[in-house]
Amino acid sequence: MTTPDFLPGVPVSKVLAALARSPGNEVASGKFGSPESSAALAVNAFGWFLDRPASLPPLPGVPMGQPETVEIEAELRFPWAGGRHPWLDAVVTTTTTLVGVESKRYEPFRPGKASTFSEAYDSRDWGTGMARFTAMRRALASGQPVYRCLDAVQLVKHAYALRTQGVKRAKGAVLVYLHAAPATWASGKPVSPEAIARHQAEISDFARAVQGDAVTFVPLRWADLLADWARRPELDEHAVAIRARFGPL
Repeated sequence: MTTPDFLPGVPVSKVLAALARSPGNEVASGKFGSPESSAALAVNAFGWFLDRPASLPPLPGVPMGQPETVEIEAELRFPWAGGRHPWLDAVVTTTTTLVGVESKRYEPFRPGKASTFSEAYDSRDWGTGMARFTAMRRALASGQPVYRCLDAVQLVKHAYALRTQGVKRAKGAVLVYLHAAPATWASGKPVSPEAIARHQAEISDFARAVQGDAVTFVPLRWADLLADWARRPELDEHAVAIRARFGPL
């Protein structure tokens, strides 16, 4: 197995250990080396901060404070032992807040986002602070609304896990949906502008539906995050390296 080529400054051994713990089998399967890999983008971007969490500024538009720890490919467990638990691309912890980052690159423009909720979600009282996410879960389970680009089922599950761990750690919780709008696929073929517009509309619809719940949902464009990092002298080289490797986002 060939070790992936990580960006300068990324602690390779720690990143590989994190990838080995996660269930995606990204490296061994070869998916990590794909020119369209979303995992490679997130791991290279946030893995850079594993040894220097204080260098990560608060994410734009995210109520969080100064980061104390940064994890990649991190599991956040539900309040039960068995079954599957969510894995987020990055988890940032501050004094007051637990921030989960779900990163998307090309996935919204591919088919195959159908998913379901097990009976365990119905048997759990997620609290009044999660009433909007619960209403969204029930609506999705009934087939409405129909999201073709946004993986809303995954986002609801992530929110429940963040709420569970936030309460356990006595912290607030934020779910960041870090997404891209690439004009072309890695092959050079255009990404459908209609799909990009639909994805953005679905993000806005979801955000309105869950606004005000205990887990704050924040959509964030990769382009806006990298622009913020590029304005900071200590992060400019890292932002440039990400853009050079992964192209316009």
